[in-house]
Amino acid sequence: GPVPQAERGDGLSLCEVEALMEKMKQLQECRDEEEASQEEMATRFEREKRESMLVCSSEDEESAPARDVSRHFEDTSYGYKDFSRHGMHVPTFRAQDYSWEDHGYSLVNRLYPDVGQLLDEKFHIAYNLTYNTMAMHKDVDTSMLRRAIWNYIHCMFGIRYDDYDYGEINQLLDRSFKVYIKTVVCTPEKTTKRMYDSFWRQFEHSEKVHVNLLLVEARMQAELLYALRAITRYMT
Repeated sequence: GPVPQAERGDGLSLCEVEALMEKMKQLQECRDEEEASQEEMATRFEREKRESMLVCSSEDEESAPARDVSRHFEDTSYGYKDFSRHGMHVPTFRAQDYSWEDHGYSLVNRLYPDVGQLLDEKFHIAYNLTYNTMAMHKDVDTSMLRRAIWNYIHCMFGIRYDDYDYGEINQLLDRSFKVYIKTVVCTPEKTTKRMYDSFWRQFEHSEKVHVNLLLVEARMQAELLYALRAITRYMT
């Protein structure tokens, strides 16, 4: 007889997990074999940054219930401004010129003792947190995947790490996942359960919760970098 829908869906999702792990393996092998030129790396970043501007937050605007969050703000115009809609070019913020590790951290500690240390620990915990699992697979090194997620969010904000190959992001993060990331990071009030369910369907809830922690911490660090860079420029 016909396979029930649920089982068919699960079979597909199982293949997705296997395919993702295979891509990670291939990317690791490519990393070991050849290094792309600096020009090529810069081009890949710009391409990914442009594409990230075109990803809509929430698949179709109609299906997402607009939650009224305005009562939480004194300034109701507060929120993420989508660059692509205004045809604006997002300038590239080079991490080698101003990074959290080398610049931001020490400035926060100077302005507000101990808080730099606390923020640093918070970022480290979110970034390095892993069960070393991918769905039903144990003992997996997930660092490549975690870095792709973190760097994709920073890329959305125009931040570029010159030692990272942004070609990896397209290999590891599929379209529905990118939509989810952009929605959570830019317009969290539009996040729906359907969007949450649609990415990484075979993964545990705990793994998906960890993704959410990565998203909010990466976003916070990106925002801090812009603010701290501005303070540094003002002070010098």
